[in-house]
Amino acid sequence: MTQTQSESSRGLAAVLLAAGKSTRMKTDLPKVMHEVCGKPMLGHVLDACRAAGIEKFFVVVGFAKDAIIQAYDQEPGVTFVEQTEQKGTGHAVMMCRDAFAGFSGDCVVIAADMPLVNAETLKNLITAHRTATASASLATTVLDDPTGYGRIIRDGKGEFTGIVEHRDCSQAQLKITEVNPSYYCFDAEALFASLDKITPNNAKGEYYITDTLSILRGEGKRVVAPVKLPAEDATGINSRAELAMVNGLMQRRIQFEWMEGGVTIVDPGNTWIECDAEIGRDTVIRPFTFIERGASIGAGCLVGPFSHVAAGTAVADGTTIGPAIGGGFDAVANRMTSQQTSKRTVQVVRRPPAQSGCP
Repeated sequence: MTQTQSESSRGLAAVLLAAGKSTRMKTDLPKVMHEVCGKPMLGHVLDACRAAGIEKFFVVVGFAKDAIIQAYDQEPGVTFVEQTEQKGTGHAVMMCRDAFAGFSGDCVVIAADMPLVNAETLKNLITAHRTATASASLATTVLDDPTGYGRIIRDGKGEFTGIVEHRDCSQAQLKITEVNPSYYCFDAEALFASLDKITPNNAKGEYYITDTLSILRGEGKRVVAPVKLPAEDATGINSRAELAMVNGLMQRRIQFEWMEGGVTIVDPGNTWIECDAEIGRDTVIRPFTFIERGASIGAGCLVGPFSHVAAGTAVADGTTIGPAIGGGFDAVANRMTSQQTSKRTVQVVRRPPAQSGCP
């Protein structure tokens, strides 16, 4: 059997850590249900995992779990695992033991509050892990300000030796800028065996999944950190300000992809396009346009300025639309009729704000 055949025959699953409560966000929602460009954080992570070839997911829920379950209970391949007490990342994965009964293969473990996770990074991590026949692998990144992140510890040869959480770092370790963004890939059997051996010997009395890496190394098993990702991909969310920042980063990605695909965005800084919209080639998006998730705009359209294209709206090829669109659609097909698309007839229902300086 070739290496490629052996790798493809191994099972592949993901544990998504979604149980935590964000006190800094001051919210009654689970943190992972807050939206980034129209989609909950958890949805972005699920999408990236699927694009990386993962089809089996164990979502660890806790705080306000019903909101997550209600939103994703019909998602293919998703199993929910409850963590009734939030005792750390290691404890969260421990809760998945029964759900993994009979599973053989590799397991990606990732925090579900990192919507900027890139599918290509996950693919590279899985491939590097399997190529190295490692028991555990992780991606790392380098940050100018590593505050709050676990520091990567390496020996004199540059080999990975462990991770120390920020709150447990010595003064010397706090100066390390290579950090752990919480992207892991484990051999599932090795993962659960090592979880049995971790203890809460840290400042908060929690069980850290990072301790499994040192345990595995101590047993002579291979642990590697071969993949480095862009700092942007490691951006987590712990406050409303960070949520706004990540929305901005995601918006730039969305707009870049549309422009690369043949859509003109006249003023990216004054345009907002949510994820999972559809826009045809040679369409021009003018300033102060908001396109919601699930909207569909055909090719060769002129949209805006001051347009709002609502979720579920379908705009035919060659249409020119103005400040609002949602009425004036064919009731059956939810598309503008040919008579309506022949000239600009959309009623203006919004005016630019007075402070914009527009007439």
